[in-house]
Amino acid sequence: MPGPGRPRKRKLPLSTNHNKNNDNEPSSRSRSSDSGIPAASSAAAAPDKVQSQSQKISPTIAKASFAKQQQKEDEKITTEANSAAELKVKSENDTNDYDGASSAIDDEEEPTITTNSNPNATPSTKETPPPKPSNPYDSIRRAIVVNDGSRQNLIRLIGLKSLFAKQLPKMPKEYIARLVFDRRHKSLALLSNDPDRRDTDEEIIGGICYRAYEEMRFAEIAFCAVSASQQVKGYGTKLMNLLKMHAVTEGIEYFITYADNYAIGYFKKQGFTKAVQMPKARYQGLIKDYDGGTIMECYVHPSIDFTRVPETIAAQRKFILSRIRATTSKSDKVIHPPLPPDFALNLESTSRGSSFGAGSIGTGSGAANINTKAAERALAIPGVVEAGWTAADLLSMTRGTKDADQKKHQLKSELMSLVNKVSDQQFAWCFRDPVNVEEVKDYLDVISDPIDLRTMEKRIRKGDWYKNKHMLYSDMMKMVNNCKLYNGEGS
Repeated sequence: MPGPGRPRKRKLPLSTNHNKNNDNEPSSRSRSSDSGIPAASSAAAAPDKVQSQSQKISPTIAKASFAKQQQKEDEKITTEANSAAELKVKSENDTNDYDGASSAIDDEEEPTITTNSNPNATPSTKETPPPKPSNPYDSIRRAIVVNDGSRQNLIRLIGLKSLFAKQLPKMPKEYIARLVFDRRHKSLALLSNDPDRRDTDEEIIGGICYRAYEEMRFAEIAFCAVSASQQVKGYGTKLMNLLKMHAVTEGIEYFITYADNYAIGYFKKQGFTKAVQMPKARYQGLIKDYDGGTIMECYVHPSIDFTRVPETIAAQRKFILSRIRATTSKSDKVIHPPLPPDFALNLESTSRGSSFGAGSIGTGSGAANINTKAAERALAIPGVVEAGWTAADLLSMTRGTKDADQKKHQLKSELMSLVNKVSDQQFAWCFRDPVNVEEVKDYLDVISDPIDLRTMEKRIRKGDWYKNKHMLYSDMMKMVNNCKLYNGEGS
């Protein structure tokens, strides 16, 4: 009996259709209900009939759907387990740094790999790059000194002034003090490692005073000096390299300076050149012109580590030699078949006139023809051309060619020495560079064949202009006569 307050549930009849000719009604194999109500065929009983059949079929459909869903979940779990197992095997094959690796797989989560650190595990055999060699510049104490009013910088500026005045005796001391203490100038100072000299003016062992023009991206070097007791230790080169590294941080592209005759050699070793590539409009009117000084310029490459120049050159040399060995190492491993028996007979008729014999010495046309034929015979030997030899290489090895090259080299050396000696003279400052025709508009109207020391130097380096010393002497006299012609005798 149903409890109080709860309505009695109505039992709906389950109907079965025994009429096989009626295709509009669905059929069912279920038995009738035990309610005792007969199957109804009237239109009024149709709703009860449809509802009873849906209650009979729905449990079967639900059971089949649940079984199908359960099968899909089982297949998904199996697929995830297989993937996790493959991932575990792959991770164990790829990872050699740890032992005892294990994986935890969950039926509903992504597989995760966990590793257990083992202190007794064998270390990895992966090659580690060699340690970078120490930089010798790291042990050098240096500082950028500016006149900011601090006690330490003022002491260092006094030390720099004393150093420049001592090492540059021809420079006025008042001029040195004015530039060193100028707030627009900066100085790179090398400091002594002696603890007794700390915070004293004797702490300075070298320095460069310069002024940077940020808008024009160049700096003018005013003074450069190293203490006399430290000059043989290479501090001059280290000082300039450190200044170049610092210049990159300030955006400086060029260094420009006026060097006297004693400093030209030093600045050439540090990468300075007399050929100024920077446009003149960038520095004209900003720097002072000094009588008797030679203007020199140095380009500061932003990607070069100037503190490791020797190491860079050594690495480049090693790479070039390895490439040369890689391309030429096969030539000495090729074995050619033996020469035919009549090979020597074909060359016997001209062997006496070979350039490698005593009869080939000479510079006439006969000796040149003999040398050419000898080179052709040498190139006819199998393997000579394959090794990279050419006729020009063989001809350059003859005694006559070597003597001619030696004389040419000697003449070039003597001429270059003469030009350098003239250029180093104090009175030669106006002859070192070509006359700027943009500033002196009428120069070419008066002088038809201009000449200067730099043009002579270029002709000497070219090697084919001057055949003897008299030709250089003619250019020297022409240079002096041009000066007298344009400026007049009373100038």
